Amino acid sequence: MKRKILVTSALPYANGSIHLGHLVEYIQTDIWVRFQKMQGRECHYVCADDTHGTPIMLRAQSEGITPEALIERVWHEHKADFDGFHVNFDNFYSTNTPETRHYADDIYLKLKAAGLIEIRSVEQYYDPVKEMFLPDRFIKGECPKCHAKDQYGDSCEACGTTYSPTDLIEPYSAVSGATPVRKESGHYFFRLSDPRCRDFLKQWIADPLHVQSEAANKLNEWLESGLSDWDISRDAPYFGFEIPDAPGKYYYVWLDAPIGYMGSFRNLCDKLSAASGKPAETIFNEYWGKESTADVYHFIGKDILYFHALFWPAELQHAGYRTPTGVFAHGFLTVNGQKMSKSRGTFITAASYRKHLNPEQLRYYFAAKLNSSIEDIDLSLEDFTARVNSDLIGKYVNIASRAAGFIHKKFGGVLCDCTASLSPQSDREKTLEIFIRTPSNLMPPDFQPTGNFETPSLTWLNIRRSAIEIARFYESREYGKTLKLILSLADEVNQYVDRMKPWELAKQEGQEVKLHEVCSVCINFFRLLTLYLKPVLPKLAADVETFLNIPPLQWADTIALLPAGHAINPYQHLMTRIDPKQVESMIEENKASLAPAPQASPARHAEKQQHEIQPIAETISIDDFAKIDLRIAKIVNAEHVEGADKLLRLTLDIGEENTRNVFAGIKSAYAPESLIGRHTVMVANLAPRKMKFGMSEGMVLAASGSEPGLFILSPDEGAKPGMRVK
Repeated sequence: MKRKILVTSALPYANGSIHLGHLVEYIQTDIWVRFQKMQGRECHYVCADDTHGTPIMLRAQSEGITPEALIERVWHEHKADFDGFHVNFDNFYSTNTPETRHYADDIYLKLKAAGLIEIRSVEQYYDPVKEMFLPDRFIKGECPKCHAKDQYGDSCEACGTTYSPTDLIEPYSAVSGATPVRKESGHYFFRLSDPRCRDFLKQWIADPLHVQSEAANKLNEWLESGLSDWDISRDAPYFGFEIPDAPGKYYYVWLDAPIGYMGSFRNLCDKLSAASGKPAETIFNEYWGKESTADVYHFIGKDILYFHALFWPAELQHAGYRTPTGVFAHGFLTVNGQKMSKSRGTFITAASYRKHLNPEQLRYYFAAKLNSSIEDIDLSLEDFTARVNSDLIGKYVNIASRAAGFIHKKFGGVLCDCTASLSPQSDREKTLEIFIRTPSNLMPPDFQPTGNFETPSLTWLNIRRSAIEIARFYESREYGKTLKLILSLADEVNQYVDRMKPWELAKQEGQEVKLHEVCSVCINFFRLLTLYLKPVLPKLAADVETFLNIPPLQWADTIALLPAGHAINPYQHLMTRIDPKQVESMIEENKASLAPAPQASPARHAEKQQHEIQPIAETISIDDFAKIDLRIAKIVNAEHVEGADKLLRLTLDIGEENTRNVFAGIKSAYAPESLIGRHTVMVANLAPRKMKFGMSEGMVLAASGSEPGLFILSPDEGAKPGMRVK
């Protein structure tokens, strides 16, 4: 049966611009979807603007417009940004729609009928001037611990303490400035703590197809600590959907946001129905019905894992819908090794980037950094410039420019027959031809071709055979490995060009046939490399298809050669190099446009690409620091500790005669097998500590913040076990 896939990205909140941190997710998803479609699979990619909530309501009021007018304007801004970065949704919709309301009501009423909705009295702060209950982030006051002024109602940004809004000293409304009063109201809760939900989620998380191992560790940690029931209602005034049997009560935005996936797809089903004649409801149920055999994948940021891998599957399961096939979480984006900053000009919007640079160059760079884990990635602007110029243009695009000119100047833009040149030339190559479609793990090691081939046929076989591994990397979201392999193939092609020296052949009498062959072979190589890069660089691939005068490339096109007599169009520059001045100009513009910085919205709804920084500890002297002996350590083994919820047992080599045994509380973030062979940093002179599981002989260093996740430190390549860190 033809594989049927529905893919979503997290919904951008309609209260701000798309920035580069957001784009990590949409680019990652778009690449995966484009690959699936090139495979000939029935794959639909839907998304929508997330449009409800107090921040939307208040922003609209401040601008003197309706919430509907605000979200309509922002929808067009977001759509322009996504189009500019070639993010090709099959449907980009809104949550403020009849479809989303229908499924929100349906899910709510089914959960209620199942006994999973409960009404409880909740005491909240109430703004007597605006006559509205205040979310925690709309209440400010003095921190009860460090007494910093103007802190939000859920945590202090000065000392990092978390608390309830009622703990604030001299609280005031961030909306009106009035002193809030305490007031009780009946709220509706989804009983996530119900044993039915807990037992289902425990089983669902255990399936490795559903979430990554790092995510499963964190989800199990939440499960073990006890799940809290979820407040799914808000009081009027509120911009959203009114709960059907509760006048004046509205669905909390996080209830109908993921349901927006269903609403957007149902809207797409109407369009698919018009084209196919199949009833829209039938199409919808093929993907969302309980008996669905299709795949449903959600791409999200790791900060909304709780909503997508606990609340969402539990809701769907107990409302009679299918649950996701997989939830793929990714990390955050830093720029030049630091969180995005308005003062440094690195808080860059999608629209600002497009004014200065080619969006596909960022797609390429992000892809080169992305893998299947939830680790953060860094946009080093210097490395970005160097990698795009040297790899993308210097290695890949350069192949076409080195051959196409001769094809037009000498041979009327027509290719010669490359069949003989690229056919197997030896018994070894003929054997390779037999194995051309054999998976890499079954390929005899003796038949692995490697660099510097005297004939182009081995290079051609190697490029064709790599389609299997490249497809596997795309499927598993290992884009960094994908591009590394493709660039290694481009290196082989450039080595062939350097050996054959077409610029010298063009000057020599009687070498016309050889020159025609070499340049035609290069064009065939270039076409196949373009096919492999097409999910990452769709616009560039389309330009290449025009240049080569060929139909849109599909994955099945890895076999055929361009035929003898095929005419290509005159070569035009496919991509220009990045001038560092372009990057500098973009940074300076963002510094100017964002200074003075506007007051940050108290909303904390859309995916956060920033993390809160804990306050710096008390100052120490250099003598204090010198007492700590930090050493490079190689993790030679890592394993689970029976009976320990958070610990892994690490065996560390720090250059001593014997290895060291260290227990590290990083089980929630790392699978043991992923650590073996890595280098990290440890405190080597920490007094051994006897634990019930054994003796711990040191401590490895890891970073953590207010968001979920632990990140062990790793040195640059070349550091050896035992080296001192100072």
